[in-house]
Amino acid sequence: MLRLAAQTLRHRTGGFLATFAALAAGVAVLMTCALLVESGWRHQGDPHRYGEAVAVVADRDLTVDGPTVLGETERTTVLLPERGGVPEKVAGDLADVPGVDRAVGERRLVVTTTAAPELPTTGHGWSSTALAPYRLVSGRQPRTDREIAVDARLAGPEALGPGATTQVVTGGVSRTYEVSGVVDTGGAASGRAALFFTDAQAAALDPHPGRYDAVGVLTAPDADRDTVLAEVRRIADAAGATAYTGDDRGLAAEPESAAARSLALGAGAAFAGYAAAIVGFVVAGTVGLSVRHRRRDLALLRAVAATPGQVRSMLLAEVGLLALVAGAVGVPAGLLATRQVRDALVARGFLPDAFTVQGGALSAAAVVVIVAAVALLSAWIAALRVTRIRPTEALGEAAVEPATGGRVRLVCGLACVAGALSLTGLTGATDGQTALGAAMGMLYLFVLGVALLAPWINQAAARLIGPVLRTVWGDSGYLAAANLRANARGTVAVLTALVLSVGLGGTVWFLQDNLERQTVVQGREGVLAQYALTSAAGLPASAAAEARRVPGVVAATGVRRTSVVVPDRLEPQTVPAQGIDPLGVDRTLDLKVRSGSLGALREGTVAVSTARAGAAGWRLGDKARLWLGDGTPVTLRVVALYERGWGFGDVTLHRSTLDGHTVTGLDDRVLIRTAPDFGAEDALAEVARRHPGGQVTDTARLTGELAEDVAVSGWLNKMLVAVLVGYAVLAAANTLAMAALARTRELSLLRLVGVTRGQVRRMVHAEQAGLLGVSLLIGAAIAAVTLTTIVRAVTGAPVPHVPGAGWAVLLGGTAALALLATMVPVSHILRTAPVEGMGVRE
Repeated sequence: MLRLAAQTLRHRTGGFLATFAALAAGVAVLMTCALLVESGWRHQGDPHRYGEAVAVVADRDLTVDGPTVLGETERTTVLLPERGGVPEKVAGDLADVPGVDRAVGERRLVVTTTAAPELPTTGHGWSSTALAPYRLVSGRQPRTDREIAVDARLAGPEALGPGATTQVVTGGVSRTYEVSGVVDTGGAASGRAALFFTDAQAAALDPHPGRYDAVGVLTAPDADRDTVLAEVRRIADAAGATAYTGDDRGLAAEPESAAARSLALGAGAAFAGYAAAIVGFVVAGTVGLSVRHRRRDLALLRAVAATPGQVRSMLLAEVGLLALVAGAVGVPAGLLATRQVRDALVARGFLPDAFTVQGGALSAAAVVVIVAAVALLSAWIAALRVTRIRPTEALGEAAVEPATGGRVRLVCGLACVAGALSLTGLTGATDGQTALGAAMGMLYLFVLGVALLAPWINQAAARLIGPVLRTVWGDSGYLAAANLRANARGTVAVLTALVLSVGLGGTVWFLQDNLERQTVVQGREGVLAQYALTSAAGLPASAAAEARRVPGVVAATGVRRTSVVVPDRLEPQTVPAQGIDPLGVDRTLDLKVRSGSLGALREGTVAVSTARAGAAGWRLGDKARLWLGDGTPVTLRVVALYERGWGFGDVTLHRSTLDGHTVTGLDDRVLIRTAPDFGAEDALAEVARRHPGGQVTDTARLTGELAEDVAVSGWLNKMLVAVLVGYAVLAAANTLAMAALARTRELSLLRLVGVTRGQVRRMVHAEQAGLLGVSLLIGAAIAAVTLTTIVRAVTGAPVPHVPGAGWAVLLGGTAALALLATMVPVSHILRTAPVEGMGVRE
């Protein structure tokens, strides 16, 4: 059978081209998602910063106990958005471990130098140089609080040799330091430069008193490494931290590497699930349609004594060989696409420069096996109908295919539709990722239900639109309606592909548009202040007080952006949050408070968006338990519920609650409200000049920057969705072309009995108009239901925003491509003489 399958593929290349295209494109799409996941799984950052340490104790993630299922407690680990710290006591405990030579506490300070303001730089205490293969190349270590040592990357641009002075901004304050020495970092791959204070000065500047960013462990030469590591892990567990060893030390050294790893794993896995479902629909439909189009050949084999098992074996061998060839083409294409995606993610700041595409063999094997398995299963199911009939009935069966499916198919289709409708209630009762997951499940159940019920849908539609087709296209319309009724089962794959294209594109793409729109609109409408004091280096808490003293200023509110971890019904989620100074906040911000008051914010209290409160089950006056960005658990009393969570974050805290729990400990901006017709710009500009990098801007500009940030963050989702929708649309066109080419004998027969070319074209136009109309209508209805349900659950908006141009592009583009994919093959068929067309193989 394998030899026969190979000969069939060689002599029927055109007939298998559509199936090959669907398989190869599916492999490429899935390979991109899988390779992104594999690269994230293998990415561990650069451990050079801790190259001399055998272990590093740090707190970079949070593990939260979830619900108990069947006696097992579900645990979820989330990355800490603000990097957790380690108590200073841990360094002493580690130093007392037998075999440990030194336990060095590492501080990590956000600093900026005037010598190289564009170069990302971190400040450290001098003792941390023992953790890395650093060495002094000139000068000496810093000995006073006004001395620093710099690495060669900082010394190069301005020739900062020993004795030179430079300005260093940290904690929102600029100070002058003298360079005491230059350090060789030993070719560290990290893009961040290093700057070293004395240990005492680093501790004084650290916004996290009493804590280290990490603690590195150095062992004695004769130490038992395994025994030491076991004790280090015990101490780390007791402190709620993690002991990183080997290459994992890079995750402790570069927090952005852990974030990049989480992004690659999360995005790749999420879209791999969506892609697998779409590829499954497309491949199953294409392979099944290909087998049905060959039923005359297969019937002839059965009539000349081929057994059902032989025919099935031949079909499975054909599809298996096609899958292998498609894998050989799709895997390199997916590898190339992944590199392009990686470059785009790095250019937009989603991933660091050090992130590389790694592996590939594991992803390629998994993807090829999955696609091949789907294709083989589809071929086996499609072949059952032909191979189960008796040889004497085979040729008659090949002539006319049953119009509809069996009872099992009908029941399964109705069950899928019922399940999709039930998920609308679940989506409306939840929010966030839970609502999004339910909505995507609803979308796929709708599409699967349409695929199963397609024969009945096509028949019913043909009867309903038959009079319209006859009125518009006359006799050609009559033939088109008859063809649609008779070929209701044969157009299942076409209907499914078109519905999937419109349903997926109309739901996911416009959902992202709605989220971006809500964020920008809420951010614009919720800011009452006219001016904002900002600085790239951050602003100290005193900046708001300085602004309030300016004549004409009626209110000034310091805003500190962060993220917190909150409980949810299924698993904890990291959500945007802000810390504010509530003094005069009612004049600078309007979060659309529904109950309580932002003025009641104090340390130990919290205001929450209505959506987040509903998800967590919090009410006004309740005690809300959550985790700050560095993993510190807090229990706060809810004093206000507000609606504008998309524009300002789901959680609003008193600024003092965040003291010592953010990376910089600084405000991001100060919102300033002035009296009407009072010119305070010059005085505010003077306040800005007292802060490094400070400037006063119009709040309308902040809204513009917010729109840009939201568009950048939404770019990743839109890019991946565009790939999936593009694959679905091209698959629909591929299926239509394959279906059109399979009608060569049918159209030739019509011409032999007197139907003109023009009548044939009009008949095909009428068929496509009917099929496209039904497909686009069903797809648009599914998208409308799904989009409305999830937008109402996630944003609270009763009606989703759908730009007319977007719908025109989606529906018009799908229709145009579908018509092109049909009319080009039909035009080719009509150029063939009818007698020759009757002799063409299927």
